[in-house]
Amino acid sequence: MKIDPEELSTRELYQWMTQLITPRPIAWVSTVSPDGIANLAPFSFFNGVGANPPTIMFCPANQRDGTPKDTLANIQRTGQFAVNLVSFADADAMNATSAPYRFGQDEFEIESIAKADCDQIKVPRVADAIASMECSLHTAMQIGTGPGGANLVIGRVLQIHVRQDLILPSQELDASRLDTIGRMGRDDYIRTGSEEDVENASLFDLPRPKKRSL
Repeated sequence: MKIDPEELSTRELYQWMTQLITPRPIAWVSTVSPDGIANLAPFSFFNGVGANPPTIMFCPANQRDGTPKDTLANIQRTGQFAVNLVSFADADAMNATSAPYRFGQDEFEIESIAKADCDQIKVPRVADAIASMECSLHTAMQIGTGPGGANLVIGRVLQIHVRQDLILPSQELDASRLDTIGRMGRDDYIRTGSEEDVENASLFDLPRPKKRSL
């Protein structure tokens, strides 16, 4: 089978790409508006860029009306954001924050997600996340326009927070206990499991929330 991207709608092409590019780690991105209102939303087009300088990237697509998502709008105005990593324990909370709330609504408060202060940026992070990275904006690039238009955000990592119970006595990360999740196609996710609970490394279904803005 051959697929010509020029012959597909944006939605059809999105489905093909997200079902083929798997598994995708999830950036649970927290930002704050110029008015001081926090925002929290997940993005699965996410990865590291490099360690010199320490940089990460994620790609927030435009909303269905062609306007930037709140996350991108906040970053463009403040130049700051935090990326919180998602474990299986946080899967439901992460998914809940993907609901289309209005600009200016705080997903931390609506979904009862505890905040913690960052050290070098004026953005809250997810208090119970297995790890969070404080970032300053390096580059925000518009790649596409209109509904679903692609945007690339590159952030410079200023500080990393790792939950203490994941640190070995040697001060190294015990990666076997992360139990992170990754996005597959449609509503499917994959759980990495842990060294002690390897049978839980499996696919699971997590439908997107249907609720609309409050």
